Amino acid sequence: MRQYSPRTEQAYVQWIRRYIFFHKLRHPAELGPDGVPAYLSHLAVRRQVSASTQNQAFAALLFLYRQVLGRDLGSLGEVVRAKRPRRLPVVLTPEEVEAVFAHLDGVTLLISRLRYGSGMRLLECLGARVKDLDFQLNEITVHDGKGRKDRVTLLPATCAPALNDHLNRVRRLHDNDLRSGLGRAPLPDALQRKYPSADRQWGWPPGGLLHGPV
Repeated sequence: MRQYSPRTEQAYVQWIRRYIFFHKLRHPAELGPDGVPAYLSHLAVRRQVSASTQNQAFAALLFLYRQVLGRDLGSLGEVVRAKRPRRLPVVLTPEEVEAVFAHLDGVTLLISRLRYGSGMRLLECLGARVKDLDFQLNEITVHDGKGRKDRVTLLPATCAPALNDHLNRVRRLHDNDLRSGLGRAPLPDALQRKYPSADRQWGWPPGGLLHGPV
């Protein structure tokens, strides 16, 4: 109902489980106002988690109390905040990147080159569908990215030949699957009802971009 991504749902469930076990299996509704601050401080002091991890745990507990239990946490009082370290970003030189690529091959190399040239996140790259590729404009359309937003990014020209060869091989695998009664792709939202045969079309297989041998 809240349109959270499945990964966010999984993360929230795990944090709520850890919170309950931290309080020795007491029901969250029975805990006093110090229950959440005590756990967040435990994460920072004893577990030494990062600031972003502590923030995710807090978001999960906030969801639990507000959306599930219908309770306002109010003021959290004293919470030991995880320290956010100040570090300079590490950026590899082109020569260093090529040295890394020299140790890769196959699908792993193709994924790495695409991510390096396009700026795509790993799950965006793995979840891309064939129809999202535009070789004429050298563009990749990213659907449902971070924040559930769509965007267009660069398809690196240096990846195009290897990517085309890979897709040709994957296309043959896809056609063989269809002849065996397989090869159907899960469709987003209600497209399966709107386009009943779309799940067999070449453009829709998730991971078709990076599936199979290279």
